[in-house]
Amino acid sequence: QMYLVESGGGLVQAGGSLRVSCAASGRTSSPYAMGWFRQTPGKEREVVAGINWYGGRTDYADSVKGRFTISRDNAKNTVYLQMNSLKPEDTAVYYCAARMGIVTMISTAYEVDYWGKGTQVTVSS
Repeated sequence: QMYLVESGGGLVQAGGSLRVSCAASGRTSSPYAMGWFRQTPGKEREVVAGINWYGGRTDYADSVKGRFTISRDNAKNTVYLQMNSLKPEDTAVYYCAARMGIVTMISTAYEVDYWGKGTQVTVSS
């Protein structure tokens, strides 16, 4: 079992920046890919960004490319999402996700093995 705890969400004005973090515990001795998803009421959870175990491969949703950066620190079992140039449409609950495996990535919610409980990000106009 792996436990994921997000932190760093909050309220920010449009054009501002925010960094959310996710700390993993439990089953962290085996390699795992990590990712960030977001969800708004009435909509499906969508992938925002993903990163493989080594951190050498990252993927982003088209809507956040060039604005968001995902990174990880395996020594701290932590993944980060740096969000710049935030827009009101980025407002959502952001969820951390993990998928076990050394060569895996996370592209869809169906691939996720573990979820965090989420952190609210609100961007005001």
